[in-house]
Amino acid sequence: MSSGPRIAPLPKDEWGDDAIAALQAAYGDEVAASILSTAPDAPPLPNVLGTMMRNPSLVGPFLVYNASMMKTPLLGRRNFELIVLRVAWRTRSTYEWAQHVRMAQRIGITMEEIDAVGRGSDDGAWMPLEADLLAATDQLIDGYRIDDATWARLAEQLDEKQLMEVTFIVGTYTCLAMAFNSFGIEVDEGLDGLPAPPLPADE
Repeated sequence: MSSGPRIAPLPKDEWGDDAIAALQAAYGDEVAASILSTAPDAPPLPNVLGTMMRNPSLVGPFLVYNASMMKTPLLGRRNFELIVLRVAWRTRSTYEWAQHVRMAQRIGITMEEIDAVGRGSDDGAWMPLEADLLAATDQLIDGYRIDDATWARLAEQLDEKQLMEVTFIVGTYTCLAMAFNSFGIEVDEGLDGLPAPPLPADE
């Protein structure tokens, strides 16, 4: 078991101009100023941002892309979060799981539904589209392709732009899970005790 992160977060008082510019480009000046604030009551810097800003030239454009996809997903916020939760579950990404359990609850996804994410598309909790999205997520992780039957069902419910978005959400958050797991990013204080189903143990 790791005793700490492999890549430690860079404290925000050590960020260079390139890191600050990356943050502003992704989230806008107002949000960036809040994140960068050193006021006593300022929220702590999320470990993911501190870690990613070790390489702002790489991460900056990615943050812009990811922030745009998260803000207005064509699939809607609920479907977006269900897909990300399934990715986090399958990749055993503790950091991604904790962050998106919180986000999912904020938009009304219940703890019972979060628990059902771990049981996958066959669980009776899901509407047909939700079950197909979870099945597609598993297929992309396992075989890098949505199978013909699942694609056909999704194509009856989604337009082409939404179909494309499914693959980009799964790919993006699988990539992030790889980064979080490999860098050893630790769950932020306050989320480590968040009530949530435990991830499956490593095989």
